[in-house]
Amino acid sequence: MKKLLFALLIALLTIALVACGTDDENGEEDQTSGDEESTEETDSEETEGEEASSDELREIVIGAANVPHSEILEEAESLLEEEGITLQIEVYQDYVLPNEDLENETLDANFFQHTPYLEDQKEEIGYDFVSLGGVHIEPMGIYSQDITDPEEIPEGTEVLMSRSVADHGRILSILQENGVIELDEDVDPVTAEIDDIVDNPRNLEFDASIDAGLLPEYYEREADTLVAINTNYAIEAGLVPTEDALFLEGPESPYANVIAVRAEDEDDEDYQKIVEVLRSEEIQTFMEEEYDGAIVPVSE
Repeated sequence: MKKLLFALLIALLTIALVACGTDDENGEEDQTSGDEESTEETDSEETEGEEASSDELREIVIGAANVPHSEILEEAESLLEEEGITLQIEVYQDYVLPNEDLENETLDANFFQHTPYLEDQKEEIGYDFVSLGGVHIEPMGIYSQDITDPEEIPEGTEVLMSRSVADHGRILSILQENGVIELDEDVDPVTAEIDDIVDNPRNLEFDASIDAGLLPEYYEREADTLVAINTNYAIEAGLVPTEDALFLEGPESPYANVIAVRAEDEDDEDYQKIVEVLRSEEIQTFMEEEYDGAIVPVSE
């Protein structure tokens, strides 16, 4: 009888211990499940927060010349993100399409042209654009493969120029500043044309029919010729304006490259922030160091 009672007692204890173990495991599983659900909820909240933060960035589509404009914008991207702006940079190789695409709203803004060119385009085509301000000056250079001394420019030397009328006065002014030609004193140098030359002692001949982007190619293959090349194209062609140009425009120039937008967006704070960031000390230092004097930052 005692043996039977002892066996029953052992059986009851065993059942009790198994039951307790099962409850503990279920509790641990429930706790683990709860932790996993909590972690999933936290991750979900973080993801939603990141998406919300990303959604707060305003994307601005801006057209830019390849060098140096797009490179300057790329350098400014992180600073602009701090201001709530992300850029989609569309690179152009010509001076016509960026304004056409700004007009048809493919672009929100563009950064490739200087002030006289913008004003010329507005007058000629009727664009309703405004400049939000200048960012840098690209001093125009006049180059030659064979002529190395300004005092020894041969009689009848040909001067190759861009077909862009807005650049003609600029090029002629450089030649006048260096004593090569003389312009009519009653003419504004910015708007001067070849017909405004009143003294041409070397009988220079002018060809103003060439696309600006092709001028570096003419420089490479034309001997005894003067070629006026916009600095962005000169840099792309591997030229160093401060070293390779026979004549280089001085820093006091009205030809600042600007951020242009449609007139309706003139007061848009985000567009204005782009100019502010590009004029910041960090970006101006980048321009000075990266281009070794080939471009000159401006602050107004």
